[in-house]
Amino acid sequence: MELSNEFRVNVPVDRAWAVLTDVERIAPCLPGAELQEVEGDEYRGVVKVKVGPITAQYKGAASFVELEAPTRAVLRAEGRETRGQGGASARVTALLEPDGDATKVKVTTDLTITGKVAQFGRGVLADVSAKLLTQFVECLETTVIAAHEPPEATPAAAVADTAGEATGTGAGAAVTEPPDGEASDPDPAVEVTPTVRRIESAPKEPVDLVGTAGAPVAKRVAPVLAVLATLWLLRVLLRRRRK
Repeated sequence: MELSNEFRVNVPVDRAWAVLTDVERIAPCLPGAELQEVEGDEYRGVVKVKVGPITAQYKGAASFVELEAPTRAVLRAEGRETRGQGGASARVTALLEPDGDATKVKVTTDLTITGKVAQFGRGVLADVSAKLLTQFVECLETTVIAAHEPPEATPAAAVADTAGEATGTGAGAAVTEPPDGEASDPDPAVEVTPTVRRIESAPKEPVDLVGTAGAPVAKRVAPVLAVLATLWLLRVLLRRRRK
């Protein structure tokens, strides 16, 4: 299914791009999501979703597959339920364009989902995604963007002089030549293997699909919730009998 959303942030395009493509910085604003580790260009974590009495946790990874600064970014994400057969994958395309002194962002999500959450259908998921995006943007502007002020510009000449003094390459610095017969070839390229960095994220409450969608949607999905609640109760009873 395809979901389309749009939002506006009160910063110019260049700053909006810098913030929105910094996954570690914006992760705390993503409802129900916890970033756990980073390896190279891949971000790994979990997303928690609550459906009535049942909580599902999706463990997966995401990475940017296209980056055209500062106007277009494409993110690919995949995840599987940790205690079930469900899964989800998404290709998220974000288009940024100037809107006065602010930035308008259009987000298109090509979503494939299976398991409990899939029973809600496109209409419910579209309502939920719109409300979650509103929460994300509010958090983004009040916490992330507010703290992401650009540093004061330093005159280029001063930077050059300071760097020259520190490295001995500034005006008047002595030039050292290699001894006769010795080549000054650069060091051979060294292949760097990406390391896994653990991220300490605060535990997140799961996204309550019904609570987020609101009363009108809750009425539409009541039959589905009844079935899920029954299945959940049967599973609990079976586990107790086995013990």
